[in-house]
Amino acid sequence: MSHPHPELGAPPKLPKGGLRVIPLGGLGEIGRNMTVFEFDGRLLIVDCGVLFPEEEQPGVDLILPDFTIIRDRLDDIEGVVLTHGHEDHIGAVPYLLRLKPDIPLIGSKLTLALIEAKLQEHRIRPYTLEVKEGDREQLGPFDCEFVAVNHSIPDALAVAIRTPAGMAVATGDFKMDQLPMDGRLTDLHAFARLSEEGIDLLLSDSTNAEVPGFVPPERDISNVLRNVFANAPKRIIVASFASHVHRIQQIIDAAHEYGRRVAFVGRSMVRNMGIARDLGYLRVPAGLVVDVKTLDDLPDDEVVLVCTGSQGEPMAALSRMANRDHQIRIVPGDTVILASSLIPGNENAVYRVINGLTRWGANVVHKGNAKVHVSGHASAGELLYFYNICRPKNLMPVHGEWRHLRANAELGAMTGIPKDHIVIAEDGVVVDLVDGRARITGKVQAGYVYVDGLSVGDVTETSLKDRRILGEEGIISVFVVVDSSTGKIVGGPHVHARGSGIDDSAFDAVLPKIDQALNKSAQDGVVEPHQLQQLIRRSVGKWVSDTYRRRPMILPVVVEV
Repeated sequence: MSHPHPELGAPPKLPKGGLRVIPLGGLGEIGRNMTVFEFDGRLLIVDCGVLFPEEEQPGVDLILPDFTIIRDRLDDIEGVVLTHGHEDHIGAVPYLLRLKPDIPLIGSKLTLALIEAKLQEHRIRPYTLEVKEGDREQLGPFDCEFVAVNHSIPDALAVAIRTPAGMAVATGDFKMDQLPMDGRLTDLHAFARLSEEGIDLLLSDSTNAEVPGFVPPERDISNVLRNVFANAPKRIIVASFASHVHRIQQIIDAAHEYGRRVAFVGRSMVRNMGIARDLGYLRVPAGLVVDVKTLDDLPDDEVVLVCTGSQGEPMAALSRMANRDHQIRIVPGDTVILASSLIPGNENAVYRVINGLTRWGANVVHKGNAKVHVSGHASAGELLYFYNICRPKNLMPVHGEWRHLRANAELGAMTGIPKDHIVIAEDGVVVDLVDGRARITGKVQAGYVYVDGLSVGDVTETSLKDRRILGEEGIISVFVVVDSSTGKIVGGPHVHARGSGIDDSAFDAVLPKIDQALNKSAQDGVVEPHQLQQLIRRSVGKWVSDTYRRRPMILPVVVEV
């Protein structure tokens, strides 16, 4: 199995007749999925998603793929194929279309409806091409065939990309539920047909590669939900992904059975469920869904609230309820259902929310204590089955952290794919398919691009480091006035601290050290303000470290007169 090395440089020119694959996100992480395919100077993009920030990225709203490698080649892009409507696959599309609004978007009816609604908020009217399973479209040199796959959102598609270099198949997110809620199976017949033609490179979902066996069917959840509804004495609050149409359908069915009304809470939930209902993907009995403002008129045991926040997102409705920062107040006897799995990295945030809800008296039902969610990704047993059907000549695990990618590679090897034909890459690592072999040939820039409010890309790792220091250690400001010609102190030093845990009066001990350092620098002829600031920073920093074993941010201000 090949894997990236730190010494990788820029890839060479793509050999004539070769297919280049450049993952810009989704490899080594859960989210930010984006892969660029290049043939004969033309580009095809599959997915363009976001990654949600973790605790060590304070203030960040979203993390985007790095578009640097394609920024100067926007006219070469034939289109963006969107495999399904989850945020980690479509969330970055508005930021790509800001660069060139007329890049075609190709996807299923529901996927395009979700992205069009999102783009409307960005005031972008996209050019779209709706496809369905079995369709085949020629996008420049890329002959794309779309295959039905089962996932936790309707209308998911895999795409087979035929080029003179060979056929690459990108599965998107998929599983092999044999009893799906919408009756739409992963089309194993189509994959077998593609296998007979010859799959030269398979890019396969790795998320559950470490999980043995098969994912239970979605239908198993329904009886568990009915049991929760039957025994809930007061309101039921369900937290789910705003795009998990199948789970919301089960909630609606249970609410209808037990005589409850449903209200959607949160802008994305209201928008997405409205789209799903209008397009016929969500079946809602007349009068069942009501506006959240009317809930006060209903008894508690006739209410179901469906909201976002199943991953502990700080600004989502459920987190705000747990923090008593929402119009909906949790009271003893309420039942809260977290109808989702934990995305790796979100565990602490989710358990913090569970504890907060429990504190106010809620009965919290989650995957840890009840079967209220099944994964949307194929487990190891399904992947083995899938590889035996597809028999790819080369395998490239995608969509997963390193442990998932490696586990997926091992599964491929177990089914007989030669180890030297299995490519374990990461974001930015370039893979070329030439003469039937997939090999790593170089690396391109593929770092994190942070969205903070209206700013895109302005926040750097240095900025985040400063934020973490401010959040964990606080800040100390030092104000000094010096003579511009001699460098001698004529006012101050004045020292103030915020969030450092050090009382301002304690800084009397460091004032002589600042005086001494500045007087010595004046004697040495050092009068440049930046140098004096550095001197103050070192003097105060050493004193704080020696005295308190802390490392706050030190902000020296030198004013010349």
